[in-house]
Amino acid sequence: MPEGSALPVDEGSVVRKKSLREEVFDLLHQRIVEGKYLPGDWLRQEEISTQTGVSQTPVREALDLLVSVGLAERVPYRGVRVPEPTTDEIIDAYTLRLTLETIAAHLAATNISPVQLSLLAEIVEQTQALVSLEDMSRLRQLNRRFHLELAAASGNPQLSKLYEMVSNKFPDWRLYEYMFRHPELLETSLGREYEEHRLIVEALAARDPERAAGQTLIHIHNLAHELVEFLNVSQTTLAERETQVTQMLTVHIE
Repeated sequence: MPEGSALPVDEGSVVRKKSLREEVFDLLHQRIVEGKYLPGDWLRQEEISTQTGVSQTPVREALDLLVSVGLAERVPYRGVRVPEPTTDEIIDAYTLRLTLETIAAHLAATNISPVQLSLLAEIVEQTQALVSLEDMSRLRQLNRRFHLELAAASGNPQLSKLYEMVSNKFPDWRLYEYMFRHPELLETSLGREYEEHRLIVEALAARDPERAAGQTLIHIHNLAHELVEFLNVSQTTLAERETQVTQMLTVHIE
């Protein structure tokens, strides 16, 4: 395939006009969400280059981007693979995300700028219509952007950086992958996600720190149900760790 042409459409997915690096990233991202690459699978640069007809430079850059957003991990002297986090690592990432994002939302209700608020509202609006299997890759990217922008709106750059590191370890891509294999869950799960995001933005617009923190806590807490149902994480262990965290927060799940 000529170097400047678009990648082949992967089972109905639509590739927008982007750089080759972004096109390869989107293709690999979709394959991970669809479960075509499973946890622990290696993402071989030469193999991907041959499959797509793209030179190894944009493939390498796409792999670097996958690593940066937590969809892949680099193993020294071996290559890049799809992460396979342990149950303890998943629970650690969840409890840290619960803590940091709740704090970020509390701060954001005071510090968010009109531009940031408009951007969050726009992201939520864009996700409302994304309810099909073909939308999963795009939805996952918008969801990640929503939460990163929320952390940035806290006005605390160090908190924002720390949150990004934690979010890279949270296996939300595996939750999407599970829904891809169980499309009967899409309508309920994605509908709830949209509504929870909308309520967070509404609280931020009202400049209500307690409400913003409370809505965020509820939203992240609901991810615990998916971790238990989709990834077989121990509900007892998760609840114990969550209780330790929420006792330190100023808002509580009722």
